[in-house]
Amino acid sequence: MAEKVVTCGVKKEKGYLYYLDKNGNVARSKMARGGEKGGGAEVMNQAGVTREKGYLYFIDKDGDVSRAKMARGKK
Repeated sequence: MAEKVVTCGVKKEKGYLYYLDKNGNVARSKMARGGEKGGGAEVMNQAGVTREKGYLYFIDKDGDVSRAKMARGKK
């Protein structure tokens, strides 16, 4: 269903949220847990992905950037 866009091989650590930032790079932020605050985004990989309309971009289980077609308007 999803297709790989860029192979990055980012190693995921527990307690962090991994995402594709507005510049198309793989970034991570510390998740807020209990009394601890989150935030503090840091770039993990300079992927340079250009997004296309109608696709959802995410970091898959292998640490690579993948995309899936968004389901819109179905009832």
